[in-house]
Amino acid sequence: MLRLAPNGYYRFFQNDQMQATFGGGEANVAVSLANFGIHSSYVTKLPEHAIGQAAVDSLRSFGVDVSGIIRGGDRVGIYYLEKGASQRGSVCIYDRAHSQRLVGNAV
Repeated sequence: MLRLAPNGYYRFFQNDQMQATFGGGEANVAVSLANFGIHSSYVTKLPEHAIGQAAVDSLRSFGVDVSGIIRGGDRVGIYYLEKGASQRGSVCIYDRAHSQRLVGNAV
């Protein structure tokens, strides 16, 4: 998933810039395993446009096997993260409508 977050601890729209990174539970686990030297593969479906390719490239840069990623569909799931500060908790808003998910066994 594509994560969009305001810089630092700003709230949504307190800053006119957002950081774009890729994440999501499964991707985070695959990257963590690769960081520990354990072979990990990621299986999903991503669009063939530049954002889909950036997600593939990001996973590959961490040493995750991306050979099981199927290309197609129109969009990537997005979530917006506002980091908490002091007593203000974090806020996470998901936008996954119509995103594609391929269910299968990782190799």
